[in-house]
Amino acid sequence: MTARVLDGVAIANAIRLDVAVEAAALLTRGIIPGLAVVIVGDDPASQVYVASKGKACLEAGMHSETIRFAGTTTEAELLAVVDRLNADPRIHGFLVQLPLPKHISSEQVLLRIDPNKDVDGFHPMNVGRVAVGDQTAFRPATPFGIQQMLIKSGIDTRGMHAVIVGRSNIVGKPIASLLVQDTPGGNCTVTICHSRSRDLPSLTRQADLLVVAIGKPEFVTAEMVKPGAVVVDVGINRVPDPAAARGYRIVGDVAYAAVAEVASAITPVPGGVGKMTIAMLLMNTVQAARQQAAG
Repeated sequence: MTARVLDGVAIANAIRLDVAVEAAALLTRGIIPGLAVVIVGDDPASQVYVASKGKACLEAGMHSETIRFAGTTTEAELLAVVDRLNADPRIHGFLVQLPLPKHISSEQVLLRIDPNKDVDGFHPMNVGRVAVGDQTAFRPATPFGIQQMLIKSGIDTRGMHAVIVGRSNIVGKPIASLLVQDTPGGNCTVTICHSRSRDLPSLTRQADLLVVAIGKPEFVTAEMVKPGAVVVDVGINRVPDPAAARGYRIVGDVAYAAVAEVASAITPVPGGVGKMTIAMLLMNTVQAARQQAAG
């Protein structure tokens, strides 16, 4: 068996086109969806990601604002900017790029963001609303992207046993919340595995849908995957590779080549889930603009 490749690039591009159409429709009503991103420090990966978000906004006909702070910025200074963005009518959604420097409380910053502008979906109010199935709540971009990828790939998740490896607040817990809902891309029976789970391979081999998000390069091997399973790899890891031009290569949390011979469908790294994240962030921003216009 050779798995079907779930093309995150093509799916994300299609969603971004849909977002552009909706942004154009809002423009006829005098509304330009606005997204702001706040970044503290000079983490290279975050800088690249933030630049990609800004470019994607402009391509979709949306307003984009990027606010950069030095790593020495105080928590009070950051919170002041959060307050300003909460009050800015041009900004319908914004996020503070994580991780933050250790001297700044991520919890306090997230709590300060207006839930109606929390397009990252990390405010406790949105977390709770998503958990109870409120479709007006903002779903975190990466889990939301995984769900949309499954839907648009024609994968019927109803009745599937979904096993999630990783319990982070960014991916593991929210994707579990989405997959269990009585909605398209949901209706799964969900198991969450983590570092304290006993006999992890026996659990992953039960999965009809296996979502892996633990940050360990090629951790999940073919022996851990049920034949015919759908495998979603959320990991992005750099591993040394002297033969590569940059001296490293990017791999996921799944041993792709071997698992692709067992699974029925699989996401590549790169080119899979990562491309979906920005697309869903844009979708959330348009949703925020639409909901705020409706009052």
